[in-house]
Amino acid sequence: MPISTSKIMGLLPNIKMNNISKVKGFTLIELMIVIVILAIIASFAIPAYGNYVKRAHIKAAQSDLVALSLVLENTYQRTLSYPVSTTTNTATTKTAFTSWNPSEDVFSYTATSTASSYTLTATKGNCTMTMTNTSSSPSSCDTY
Repeated sequence: MPISTSKIMGLLPNIKMNNISKVKGFTLIELMIVIVILAIIASFAIPAYGNYVKRAHIKAAQSDLVALSLVLENTYQRTLSYPVSTTTNTATTKTAFTSWNPSEDVFSYTATSTASSYTLTATKGNCTMTMTNTSSSPSSCDTY
């Protein structure tokens, strides 16, 4: 015996055909609000990250100056005089002091030394840090 369509419809829950076409989701306004909030957060985060990177480069340059001064002090300990040298850029500084290698190539390093003293310089833009045989740490700058 065949089942009638009225019996089948009676077994199904009461579904209104109008509600089937409504799909739940986000409206365009809600998505735009989220995008604006993310843009505001990014406007604070990106400059802060840039300053963080600059400070890290400055600390690396200070470390490289200390390492270069240790090379000169090592020579002084062995020979009782600093090596006489004047360099104009990082490449000539690396050539003059072969046991020194900077950790980054962001700053330009120069060295001026006589038998009794030396001055080491790291430069990038408007940031110039110096270290001499009489200073225990290199100078610093806030930004470049």
